[in-house]
Amino acid sequence: MNEAFERLLQRAESLIERIEAVLPQPLSAPDWQASVAFRYRKRGGHGRLEPVRHMAPIALADLQEIELQKDKIERNTEHFVRGLPANNVLLTGARGTGKSSLIKACLNAYAPRGLRLIEIDKDDLVDLPDIVELVAQRPEKFIVFADDLSFESGEPGYKALKSILDGSVSSTGDNLLIYATSNRRHLLPETMKDNLGARHSEDGELHPGEAVEEKVSLSERFGLWISFYPFSQDEYLSVVWQWLACYGVPESEFELARPQALVWALERGSRSGRVAYQFARHYAGNRDANPMADAEADA
Repeated sequence: MNEAFERLLQRAESLIERIEAVLPQPLSAPDWQASVAFRYRKRGGHGRLEPVRHMAPIALADLQEIELQKDKIERNTEHFVRGLPANNVLLTGARGTGKSSLIKACLNAYAPRGLRLIEIDKDDLVDLPDIVELVAQRPEKFIVFADDLSFESGEPGYKALKSILDGSVSSTGDNLLIYATSNRRHLLPETMKDNLGARHSEDGELHPGEAVEEKVSLSERFGLWISFYPFSQDEYLSVVWQWLACYGVPESEFELARPQALVWALERGSRSGRVAYQFARHYAGNRDANPMADAEADA
């Protein structure tokens, strides 16, 4: 009788453990001293903050030809770190022009003053309230970073983000802001049929339909919009020279590298900071690997 009862207890305990394993668990605090940046990851239905062990060493001074954008986000982040009023930020525009790099550079600049970053994927935005609650009592300042953000109609993360930004009963508190990047200014796809709901008032004023209003409403909840634009050829080459200098290429070789840099951008269909950085790594790597080769040779 006792043996049967013991086996029954063991089976019950095993069943309880399995049930507990699949039930939602409260988000536990990481080791906040392990890093200045964390990634929110979800495995088996459970979310956790994992420290980023190797941070990109990019500095604000490394980012060229985006001085206006840099000034806006640096001023907003400075206010945030100092405890002054600051805005959530949406960075939109051309790909590869430094949107994500600018946020990482801000973290590197302000981490010694208590700034921390939590990166979260679009699919996990439904858990954003848990992150807000976890950091609410921390002394640090937190940026929740959502990179390359865009939504399709009906995605759950859209409503979660919209609620947190503005409109929910709960607030994000004074120690957390959301910085997001996107190639879409309004974060949702815009279609011709959206305009079918537009109407004209008697005095000729055009009023957008509900579909357009809904799509604009999320981006409007970001207090600061920062737009990025494709580089001109001169701007692109200026960034190329800057990165070549960073990799130790003497200025006397810049003009020799110019044709290769232009072909590199043409092949990729884009003149941007990312393309300039990739070319500089390619050129400097080949130069170091073949120090006696003619600098004009096409690698």
